[in-house]
Amino acid sequence: MSRILLAFVLVVSATSTLFARARPNFVVILADDMGYGDVHGLNPDSRLATPNLDGLMKSGMFFSDAHTPSAVCTPTRYGLLTGRYCWRSRLKSGVQNGYGPPLIEEDRPTIASFLKTNGYRTGIVGKWHLGLGFVKGEDGEIDYSKPLTHVPNDLGFEDSLIIPASLDFPPYVYIKNRKVRGLPDRTQSAQKFPAFLRKGPIGSDFNMEDCLDHLTEKASEFIAESAKGDKPFFLYFPLTAPHKPVLPHKRFRGKTALGPYGDFVAQVDWTVGQVLNAIDDAGVRDNTFVLYTSDNGSFMRRQDNSDDKDHVDDSSIQAFNSYQHRANGVFRGTKADIWEAGHHVPFLVRWPNRTKPGAESKALVCLTDVFATMVDIVGVEKPKGAAADSFSFVSELYPAALKTVRPPVIHHSSGGMFAIRFGDVKLVLGNGSGGREQPKGKPFQKPYQLFNLRDDIGETKNIIDAHRKAAESLEKDALLIRDNEGRYHR
Repeated sequence: MSRILLAFVLVVSATSTLFARARPNFVVILADDMGYGDVHGLNPDSRLATPNLDGLMKSGMFFSDAHTPSAVCTPTRYGLLTGRYCWRSRLKSGVQNGYGPPLIEEDRPTIASFLKTNGYRTGIVGKWHLGLGFVKGEDGEIDYSKPLTHVPNDLGFEDSLIIPASLDFPPYVYIKNRKVRGLPDRTQSAQKFPAFLRKGPIGSDFNMEDCLDHLTEKASEFIAESAKGDKPFFLYFPLTAPHKPVLPHKRFRGKTALGPYGDFVAQVDWTVGQVLNAIDDAGVRDNTFVLYTSDNGSFMRRQDNSDDKDHVDDSSIQAFNSYQHRANGVFRGTKADIWEAGHHVPFLVRWPNRTKPGAESKALVCLTDVFATMVDIVGVEKPKGAAADSFSFVSELYPAALKTVRPPVIHHSSGGMFAIRFGDVKLVLGNGSGGREQPKGKPFQKPYQLFNLRDDIGETKNIIDAHRKAAESLEKDALLIRDNEGRYHR
């Protein structure tokens, strides 16, 4: 048994009964491609104002060392909903498109199915991107008039209004439960960044610039309706922004001095404010657990040469000069990378009368941990075999609680690069970014890279030569976790 594994086994975990309370409502807001530095409260040097997110931080708490299980969206969404790393599924790298087959296994418990079984009303409004069961006609083409054979309703969601994937992936349609709401009646042409779109069919009731507003309205309606019922509720609200196409609504254009991307972040902040207002208006603020996070880091690259043109000078440039804005804060890299910018994300939690307002948690957490945390809060046993990579952070939510130590987190890049993080140390099991930054490198190709993030959060110094034994121990644990599902669960 390695020292890392032994350290975890010796930790005494807080029991769910210690934290038993009246079952709260859960609202999970998942931004699409928002970087850590896009939230002003997390990046005081930012020129972007995010008053609603900052207010959420002040009234709740923030986790400054929170990570997505992948540096791209489809696998992170799988990990969030199942509490299981996506590389254990058939998807080993990259993402699906809008026509991809269902990714979550039919018999696999999800947060939604767990909560539904335990008396919750469950709903999703927003971006799905986990595969759907479109039906083809006799001509071999998708027949949008036929009910879909696999939708979020098959995974525990009672109510579902979704778009199939990212807003730049066709088909551009709304799906209400099992049916396409407005059948495609035209073709969306391809467009370049910032309004990046792929060519494909678009629904009769679909408008790109109105999409986020429409979803926000429906999410707010779900909260209002659910609050009138006799059940607690769970709303999963995966946003479409600030992912491409960067198409802020016209009322936000020019709102910031940072181009369309900055304006889109402003719209995301407004959207969060609308959801928080809906919770307040429904009279359920005091018993609603709100989580705001992102599925990976921002795609907006950082340029350190101030003489180069950037997104402020030319909106078609997918980068900011660092003095203008750092979408990923001080972190190295970008979305898709194994570097911190790929997966180190905002993670804001508000649970009135439980979390200490304005508090910071420095605990290492991963989005896969949301499942186990909800299990602890609800106060029942986790479904057998479920959420193998999920570890509760409930002890962080109570000021006087005994704090626990999470076992190692596995990071994963779009190209299938693995890294392991435990304590302050991170080992990259590859020789590059594994994503978009050069050199991309290859998984499990040496030299590996070891960083002490306490001293070097920018990952500028590879210290592996001076710490070979520590690197070997981390590598051993990474392979144990990869090859043995549920390794750290007793």
